[in-house]
Amino acid sequence: MHSHPFDEKKDYAPTPFDRRHCEMAARLKQAGLRWFVHVGCFAWDPQGYLADFSLLPNRVYFIINLSIFARALGGIENIHRRLVWLPTWHQARLLCREYGVSDEAVAAIWSSSWPMGPGDELIALYELLLAKLQERTHVKSEASG
Repeated sequence: MHSHPFDEKKDYAPTPFDRRHCEMAARLKQAGLRWFVHVGCFAWDPQGYLADFSLLPNRVYFIINLSIFARALGGIENIHRRLVWLPTWHQARLLCREYGVSDEAVAAIWSSSWPMGPGDELIALYELLLAKLQERTHVKSEASG
């Protein structure tokens, strides 16, 4: 049996990771989002370090075998350095709780009068998380300054 790459014209994406999600996840990384690399994570390869062909669009990879990624990128630390973690909806909800985003703020995503398109919900969670990360950074810099 041959594996076939994702076809945007006929396949339903398992996750909504388009360019917006990848760029927002890069902002989360820059703002200090911790990532403990493990099997079951999605990651974006913005610089094209991985020579292997991803079956998902936009150089997005699903980590099934961590040792293959570590070997290809020169170790776990290089996975952190070179790839960008793309938290799933569930992971983003857990992160929002961990970083102190209120359930009310999350619920407000769905109470908007604007209909959400596919993937917009995850972007909204990323935005809430980014605001909380930036708030923490601001508080830390004020305390040290």
